[in-house]
Amino acid sequence: MPKITFIGAGSTVFAKNILGDVMQTPALQGFEIALFDIDAVRLGDSEKMLLNLKQTSGSSCIVKAYTDRKEALRGAKYIVNAIQVGGYDPCTITDFEIPKKYGLRQTIADTVGIGGIFRNLRTIPVMLDFARDINEVCPDALFLNYTNPMAVLTNVMNTYGDVRTVGLCHSVQVCVPDLFKHLDMDPTGVKWNIAGINHMAWLLEASKDGVDLYPEIKRRAAEKQKEKHHDMVRFELMLKFGYYITESSEHNAEYHPYFIKKSYPELVERFNIPLDEYPRRCVNQIEGWKTMRESLVNDSKLEHCRSHEYASYIFEAIETDKPFKIGANVMNTGLITNLPKEACVEVPCLVDANGVTPTYVGDLPPQLAALNRTNINTQLLTIEAAITGKREHIYHAALLDPHTSAELSMDDIVSLCDDLIEAHGTWLPSYK
Repeated sequence: MPKITFIGAGSTVFAKNILGDVMQTPALQGFEIALFDIDAVRLGDSEKMLLNLKQTSGSSCIVKAYTDRKEALRGAKYIVNAIQVGGYDPCTITDFEIPKKYGLRQTIADTVGIGGIFRNLRTIPVMLDFARDINEVCPDALFLNYTNPMAVLTNVMNTYGDVRTVGLCHSVQVCVPDLFKHLDMDPTGVKWNIAGINHMAWLLEASKDGVDLYPEIKRRAAEKQKEKHHDMVRFELMLKFGYYITESSEHNAEYHPYFIKKSYPELVERFNIPLDEYPRRCVNQIEGWKTMRESLVNDSKLEHCRSHEYASYIFEAIETDKPFKIGANVMNTGLITNLPKEACVEVPCLVDANGVTPTYVGDLPPQLAALNRTNINTQLLTIEAAITGKREHIYHAALLDPHTSAELSMDDIVSLCDDLIEAHGTWLPSYK
């Protein structure tokens, strides 16, 4: 029996989307859905929820929860990863509160920046543990990574884990529909192309019937900037650098050195930047789960409509050999020619019975490649730190991070890294 293993299955809402989609897909009937999570209560919640979905959907998939990770992985054809190491309390709190003591403020802290660096450092060892199990019990599996920081973790699994890994994010498929909705434009029939790196991929083309839509997009965006709205950072980047970016304004506020600045505090208000946004979301989600749990887990009539998540469509395309196009994170094997070959890039990919095949992009516009490289520098040095165990590379990653280096002195950055290493304690391996 073919097997789909979901690691981090205690993410019940996300498991519902991914695995509910699987149950809605004819080509995936008869698969075993193997669930694993280190939280036994949340694992049980997801198992119960999925068994309810199995009944209401009439799916022939077999749902099974495992307490042994290696057994959950054994013989898997596909693996979905959705873990978070350290959770909101204590690790996310640490990532935000200690930098605040240095005057360094963040919004999301899950990709780059000082928070992204330390989220990587505590997650990479866990991912490499997964890789060892996978190479032992299911070496041919396709690993779909949904965990942030996306670019680094996907890179590590491919480069050091020897696991066939594709990174998936939500921002590519919603980019054009959300942008056009915000600008009161019709996305029907629009041809678009997106490439770059995760959370900083670029809408390189938006056209309809051969007509370039960018002039109208920019005209409407400039008008929108006259009043407060949720996407002011991305619109400002587009108006200055020429292209719209996939991930949200709250994310991009901390990927660049231009927006969150002690010396220009008025910028936070001007660009409507929600500082400490991710901790706020975490608290709301924790509180919301208390009321959501009953209806999601215990509803014997629970139903599901197939979502826009890529996972089930990838599995379906491989099983049926019916091609499907996705945007995905893969290693830069000459795909984007003016980004480093060591980087993980986000590009259009074709999925069929051959698996996930990335497409060639060529050179990005030079200003976009330059912005991508500022984040790639920190990504690659974070990997260097995790693989070598050398503390100096943590310093290097932070010293080269655009937001951190724009705000703090070199000595303060080193001191901040030391404080974060000490505060994280056993969540991190030791660094020489």
